Amino acid sequence: MARSEGVALNQLINVAVAEKLAVARTAEFFRRYTRDADVARAREILARAGADNPPVPGDELPESWKHRRAAGGQESQASPPTRSK
Repeated sequence: MARSEGVALNQLINVAVAEKLAVARTAEFFRRYTRDADVARAREILARAGADNPPVPGDELPESWKHRRAAGGQESQASPPTRSK
């Protein structure tokens, strides 16, 4: 796999460990901050988002976001994500 990615084996291992730690820390973050969450209350708040508050000039999306909107929220195929090596 390291060869196919064009990196040294040690670098591949370091990246894999870092990614695993990031996933574990993210999961712990969400467990900690959602433990006492009131899901019904959150849904009520989200249902009101934007109500009686129409867009005003200046609320437009930046040009850099327009390709995402056209692609249905997905990254455009014209600019695939880059990987550092």
